[in-house]
Order: sequence, then structure tokens, then C-alpha cells
Amino acid sequence: MQNLKPDYIAGLVDGEGSFTVYVRDPSKPSKNRRVTVEPKFYIKLIERDKEILDSVQKFFGCGTVYFQKDNRPNHQHCYRYEVFNRKDIIETIIPFFRLNTPKFPSKKHDFVIFCKIMELIKKEEHLKESGLKKLFQLKQRMH
Repeated sequence: MQNLKPDYIAGLVDGEGSFTVYVRDPSKPSKNRRVTVEPKFYIKLIERDKEILDSVQKFFGCGTVYFQKDNRPNHQHCYRYEVFNRKDIIETIIPFFRLNTPKFPSKKHDFVIFCKIMELIKKEEHLKESGLKKLFQLKQRMH
């Protein structure tokens, strides 16, 4: 599978993708995790569809495809295409999805909030306590 079209990728993300952000709760001290804010875009597919994720990675020119083992009953092993580099998210992923907006209301909603969070990160708001609180509140509104 090669030469994916933008509408194919947008549809794939509507069904199997996610715009997400881990934001540490600023009201709780964390000893387990050094990271306070971690934005991520990913697509997850079953093992036999890895070739599609490789094509998506080639299309965007960034991100990583990796194996995700799942030992839960009735679940298959999967691969994930994931972009967590903030520069790649800001310069590649967000501009693409601004032009190729997700169709599902819940996915579109998450994308809008994801963009707001990335704007705050770009302004280094996540480094201030007040900014971290704002990010945490935004994250709570995501699916």
C-alpha cells in the first residue's frame, strides 16, 4: 500500500486514530512520572494491517511504527503509528488535519482541544503552574 490520499488518512484517523495528551494533575504530586505534559497523535491497527501504518509514516515523514502486544482475552496484537515529537505535531500533523478535518464530531472536538493545548505548549504555558492547570482542564474535556 503506497501513495495514500489525504481523505483516506483522515477517514482512517476518524475510525482508528487519536489526538491525545497526558497532563499530570497539578493538584497531585507525582513521583512515578517525570513528564508533566505529553501530547501524542496515533493510529492503532491489528497486526496484519501494519503495512498501512508504514505507508502513513511514509506519507507524513515523521513518527514511529511499533508493535503493541496485547494479552487480554479476545484482543489481537496491534501496531501503532505514533507521533509524539512536538515539532512534528505542530508542523506536520496539525496543519494536515486543519486541511483534512476529522468528520466524526467526537474526533473533531478532540482535535480542536488538542490544537488549543499545543498552542499553550508552544507558548511554554505548561512550564507555569497556572498554565498546567489550564492544560489539565482542557484535557478533561477530551474524549
